[in-house]
Amino acid sequence: MNITIDDFKKCEIRMGKILSAEKVEGSEKLLKLMIDLGEASPRQILSGIAKAIPEPEFLVGKLVPIVANLEPRQMMGMESNGMMLCADNAGKPVILTPIEDVPPGSIVK
Repeated sequence: MNITIDDFKKCEIRMGKILSAEKVEGSEKLLKLMIDLGEASPRQILSGIAKAIPEPEFLVGKLVPIVANLEPRQMMGMESNGMMLCADNAGKPVILTPIEDVPPGSIVK
């Protein structure tokens, strides 16, 4: 399905710095990430990448692209406030990170 450039412009993609990452109790798929998006306080984002990242602490300090303007979503009794973008390698999520540092909250163009 194709979308228009106006549809794409509605997505606010920003770089976020992962401050903490932990498995969600009772879920095989979800990690709870606290992410600095350059806002007053970190955002909680739940991501279904736990099977691909057996040691979540590996993610701490990484800069990753976040869709920042998604409506909040409830999962496993917790609220997720955004979505981390990953590449798909034969069904395995691959973390995307820039080749040089940018400030948290930087806009992805």
